[in-house]
Amino acid sequence: MPVHLGSTLRRLVNEKRGLLVPGAGNALAARLIEDAGFEAVYLSGAGLTNQFYGIPDLGFISLNDVAAHTSAICDVVQIPLIVDIDTGFGNAVNVHHTVKVLERAGASAIQIEDQSSPKRCGHFAGKQVISKEEMCGKIKAAVDARKHDDFLIIARTDARTINGLDDALDRAASYAQSGADMTFIEAPESIEEIKIIASQSYCPQLINIVIGGKTPSLPLADLSQMGFGIVLYANAALQGAVRGMTNALSHLKQYGELKEDPVLVATFAERQSCVNKEYFDSLEKKFS
Repeated sequence: MPVHLGSTLRRLVNEKRGLLVPGAGNALAARLIEDAGFEAVYLSGAGLTNQFYGIPDLGFISLNDVAAHTSAICDVVQIPLIVDIDTGFGNAVNVHHTVKVLERAGASAIQIEDQSSPKRCGHFAGKQVISKEEMCGKIKAAVDARKHDDFLIIARTDARTINGLDDALDRAASYAQSGADMTFIEAPESIEEIKIIASQSYCPQLINIVIGGKTPSLPLADLSQMGFGIVLYANAALQGAVRGMTNALSHLKQYGELKEDPVLVATFAERQSCVNKEYFDSLEKKFS
């Protein structure tokens, strides 16, 4: 029997070597992440909202949106997929249903946060959090709903920005006691805070590096030495894509022509390789 991808992810996380995980907003980005040699991929709620709807990360996406993109990503990659489910799309009962839907769609893990609804990007102002007790109930519902023990539950708290680090640490410990396999304290604001989070030993820790956000950026070697289970760059691919599209379109607007300049655009052949056209050509040949 093939190894369950959740089991693979659990092993990688438990090594506490700073598993580097980029985020994707769609299946094409996920495929490029796998092709680049990364060992896992993250379906970013912010990335999905920005790329699919062209609007900010303010709680607009639905379970149907997330499930459809989860399924599409799992069809084209062979590495574990962590899915951002924001607040779980409702109460504990809704979380129970969400986990069942996304595990069936192929996810290896979900990440759920303790913001109140409508949620917002963890590096935006104006966040609010639900009670610790309500979030613990959501985590227990997620654990109860999963079919495979290695479908990982990652619990995120946004309390650092609202109530301070001590409350965030207390919440994260309680979430682990409620069954979370990994905890994620969003938006620490100093290197000292990052070190304190890394030192928590009740379960592996995730650190999210948001380019331009509140959390200081550190080299992977430093975060690995601290013992983080995952180092997440949730929207690095998206920000790179925005810059690439802007540069290519600015050139086209200015000069009225755009050739296969490898500095500006992928070649036609590279584009087809990204979507595995050769495989579909072989299918056509096989069945014609």
